[in-house]
Amino acid sequence: MPMATTHSLPLQERVPLNNTLQRASDLTILFLLISLLYCRLISLHFHGFVWLLSFICESWFTFVWILDTNAKWNPVTYKTYPHNLLKRLDELPAVDIFVTTADPKLEPPIITVNTVLSLLAVEYPVEKLACYVSDDAASAATFYSLVQASKFAKLWVPFCKKYDVRVRAPSVYFSTQCPPSVPSALPSDFRNDWNHVKDEYEKLCQRIENACKEKHDGVPKTDEFADFSDVERGNHPSIVKIIWENNKDANAMEDGFPHLIYVSREKRPRHSHHFKAGAMNVLTRVSGVMTNAPLILNVDCDMFANNPEVFLHGMCLLFGFPHEVHSGYVQTPQQFYGGLKDDPFGNQLVVLQHKVALGIAGLQGPLYGGTGCFHRRKIIYGSSPDLPHAHKYDVLSYKEPKQVFGDCRELLDSAAHIRSATMKTSAKLIDLSTKIETAKQVASCTYEFNTCWGKEIGWVYGAVAEDIITGLKIQSMGWESKCMTLDPAPFLGIAPAGGPASLTQFKRWATGLLQFLLGPYNPLLAIIYKSLRFRQCLAYLFFIVWPLRSLFELCYTLLPASCFLTNTSFLPKASEPAIMIPLGLMVSYNVGTLLEYFECGLSIRAWWNNQRMQRIYALTAWLFGFIGGVLKTMGLSETIFELTRKNQNSGESNIDPRRFTFDSSPMFVPGTAVVMVNMVALVVGLVRMMVNGEDVEEGGGDGPGLGELVCSLWVLLSFWSFVKGLFGKGCYVIPWVIVFKAAALVLLFLQIFAKWS
Repeated sequence: MPMATTHSLPLQERVPLNNTLQRASDLTILFLLISLLYCRLISLHFHGFVWLLSFICESWFTFVWILDTNAKWNPVTYKTYPHNLLKRLDELPAVDIFVTTADPKLEPPIITVNTVLSLLAVEYPVEKLACYVSDDAASAATFYSLVQASKFAKLWVPFCKKYDVRVRAPSVYFSTQCPPSVPSALPSDFRNDWNHVKDEYEKLCQRIENACKEKHDGVPKTDEFADFSDVERGNHPSIVKIIWENNKDANAMEDGFPHLIYVSREKRPRHSHHFKAGAMNVLTRVSGVMTNAPLILNVDCDMFANNPEVFLHGMCLLFGFPHEVHSGYVQTPQQFYGGLKDDPFGNQLVVLQHKVALGIAGLQGPLYGGTGCFHRRKIIYGSSPDLPHAHKYDVLSYKEPKQVFGDCRELLDSAAHIRSATMKTSAKLIDLSTKIETAKQVASCTYEFNTCWGKEIGWVYGAVAEDIITGLKIQSMGWESKCMTLDPAPFLGIAPAGGPASLTQFKRWATGLLQFLLGPYNPLLAIIYKSLRFRQCLAYLFFIVWPLRSLFELCYTLLPASCFLTNTSFLPKASEPAIMIPLGLMVSYNVGTLLEYFECGLSIRAWWNNQRMQRIYALTAWLFGFIGGVLKTMGLSETIFELTRKNQNSGESNIDPRRFTFDSSPMFVPGTAVVMVNMVALVVGLVRMMVNGEDVEEGGGDGPGLGELVCSLWVLLSFWSFVKGLFGKGCYVIPWVIVFKAAALVLLFLQIFAKWS
């Protein structure tokens, strides 16, 4: 085939998505919001303080809706053609895979093992892949589990490729009780092989379970595990171990699998370890001196490769553009498996990924999500795109290489090679064992001193939302990103189970986002001083204002109650024409969002669960994330990275996983207080109506009317889990300590409004 024809073969196709109805709905809601603000503005001098509060809150909601509309305005997706890859490229580039885990109790090793096994079995040349597992707990059980997994991989990987297994995480594949029917196209020994591999996987699970017991009974006392004998969590030297190295014999590699390397960075009590960002930078340096692939894929320990061709599709989006600036990184949407039906805790983010993520893909590209992302290593090393009229902010050019990357000669050489070469770099056949001591050196906790790690290069330090800040830094240099959506999904993870676990996750996100907003990486600064585009800046703002939304949501949920307590109103009366504006807003918003859920194949119950949980998150996780972020920014509190429990089994078989459970976390105090205030307010309003003989539709003059009644009931309906929690039993009841604290806030609230009335 002629070279010109070969290079004309497409690797990807940009597909704009039709969203005319979505745009019309969003503009209608925006028009109604502006109309409501206009009515508020011209009537402020006729009403009291409550209308001013309403105007402020609704101004904020209008701003947020503009951000939402901007994010969803230009949705696009990409169709990839992996069968054209080898016709366009002489060879595929090497990829280093990073898998991160931090706690063997919250993130059980069997979950990490399944993720690693799925990655070792992907459809990609094994000599081009290396899998690095970062264990921030320095757990002997985790290392043992990976060693055992490598032995099982000798069966699992050939089995997957022989029978073209589509789901290559064995825990998911073997979730059925009996082997699937044997298609006529498969060899007759498929059933025997299936049973044999399943038996070996069950033995693997049993060995890992024994190793994870309190005394690690299943971990052997051999020289291989000597490094873990006296390890104290948070105070130990670097541990780098090659679990499996590719055989350099090409014939033997045909049924082999990629390198597998265990890494536990050095930790000392007096040295900051920068949480996941620090672990990612250590993996970058360790892989840089060992395999130095031009591409990096990072995944969380619970995000297994659900599509075996995911690497090939990723290459299509990295190579399929005329210039590398168009695909600095390729992000896959976070999708989950085994989630509860109808998403009772609103944490599966289906509509957010489908609507907002694809909309931002039509701008400068999706935000970096922290997992399921292919990066160019040169970008992690701080390289700007080589464009003729691009802004140049390459401060690295004015520094000595040792000031940037540290004083390891091997790392300096590998970084210089990556920054100067294209990513079509062949994987070198090297003896990895000769690189162990160098890898331990760059994994030490003091290596980063007086370097640019965590600032100009690598994952950015300073907030628990290291992913979104790192993505902003990359896009601020002018790089674009691409969103990869496949069927089946590229990666699947585990959504948090239960109310407390979901709140912890959203609180961590909110804290990191506020640190982002108040820190030096604010996207507003990036459009002024760097190369971030204006609409991409608005897309970032859509997410990072989440913690600020809690203040306005809290104020607005208290407005109807305050009206009943002070005998005022914040909405027009039912007999006034102006009531059509808030009524139209309520109807159009709920109908519009419901249609979005229908479009994503979700039910009405899933829609309602997400609507009510958004209110709950705003007054619990987001509010405490805001408080924590402010305290951390002011230096009054230390940054704490709170892990979310990854295993879905709570260990208590009598607990209904779909029901909202409570504990003694202070995050439940605001929601409980809001419920109690609205219940008291409704009783006060009812008593006043009975005593004075007022008609709720007339509102008693300037008093509350039908609108306030509907709003107060809507708040209680949204927080129905808390209402039931006041009268529940066991873990379904709100603890007394939370009730007492909430009651104190309610009494304070009533005292304040008693003076107003």
